Amino acid sequence: MSWRGNLRYLAGAAAIAAAAAYAFWPRPVPVDLAAVGRGELLETIDGEGRTRVREVYTVSAPVGGRVLRIEQHVGDPVRANETVLANIEPSAPTFLDRRARAQAEFAVKAAEAALSLAEAERIRAAADLDFVRSEFNRAEQLAQRGNIAGRDLDRARLDLRTREAALATAEAAIAMRQYEVETARAALIQPGTGAAADTANCCVAVYSPVDGRVLRLIHESEGVVGAGEALVEIGDPADLEVVADLLSSDAVRVTVGAAVEIADWGGPARLSGIVRRIEPYGFAKVSALGIEEQRVNVLIDRAGPPEAWAALGHGYRVEARIVVWRGADVLKLPFGALFRDRERWAVFVVGDGVARLRPVEIGHGNGREAQVLSGLEEGEIVILHPGDRIFDGARVEARMPG
Repeated sequence: MSWRGNLRYLAGAAAIAAAAAYAFWPRPVPVDLAAVGRGELLETIDGEGRTRVREVYTVSAPVGGRVLRIEQHVGDPVRANETVLANIEPSAPTFLDRRARAQAEFAVKAAEAALSLAEAERIRAAADLDFVRSEFNRAEQLAQRGNIAGRDLDRARLDLRTREAALATAEAAIAMRQYEVETARAALIQPGTGAAADTANCCVAVYSPVDGRVLRLIHESEGVVGAGEALVEIGDPADLEVVADLLSSDAVRVTVGAAVEIADWGGPARLSGIVRRIEPYGFAKVSALGIEEQRVNVLIDRAGPPEAWAALGHGYRVEARIVVWRGADVLKLPFGALFRDRERWAVFVVGDGVARLRPVEIGHGNGREAQVLSGLEEGEIVILHPGDRIFDGARVEARMPG
């Protein structure tokens, strides 16, 4: 082989070696970077909450009967003691089975017989009264002539008054027996009989107890209701509060008067609130993972201008972030840069394209940012969410956007 052939052979081998070296040469790992900086840091306890009208009034039926269709709609304004929320008229009688109808018919006959007896008693009492009145008149005339003693006249007067009272008793008994007959006949009334009810006169009108708006129609359509059955819920949508249920271990860190940020409610800006009450009674709740947790309701009042809350209504979902610690000028880093290295917190610091493992000590945090107590300086660059390809001494490069 000539020297020219050897030269071509050597050149080809060098090219193959260079290509292999380039292919297997370790390349920088693309990573997301963030800088350690200073600023305000809020440590918050986050919890899902819901808005509700502070005072909700449930209007119930004062009597049982047939409620007419409610003409109000959700959102309609109502005035205290002026707006009629519902009209309730007496319910129609129920159907009688064969036995009940026979018993009712016999009850009518018994009442009519008792009425006949009372009328006979009245006739007898009237006859006795006529006779005693005649006897008294004769005794009175004899007493004027001195033919009978005064004692006999007094006895005649007593008999007259007794017979008058007996007649009055008989007349009262007749009235009572007449009512009993009407009562017995009323038991025979079947559904659909009789004149239609006059809703203007017979119905019970249910008025709104307060000013506000209709929040919910519980019984909108016409139907039979019992006394005490809920019909309508009303309240003032402008008077809102937020109820957030927190883990009991988090609720003990919350204090009355703590500032609250209301986020993820659908609007562009966060709303402001303040903790009014931490309820002293906890309750069990099963989480989405099937774990039973003890939770506590925290009541939050709105803060700031009322018009900022105008888009919210009763029962809306929000995210409540309750501030438990605030730092004005804090050295901080994104929480995603932290990971556990054995028993300590650590980060990867980037310098000259090389990742270096750095243990750090952190303080307060909120799940998004953490306070740096030692191990880092302002302006240093750290790796966000380091993967298993990152190690101490690995070459890295900033990930290109997109």
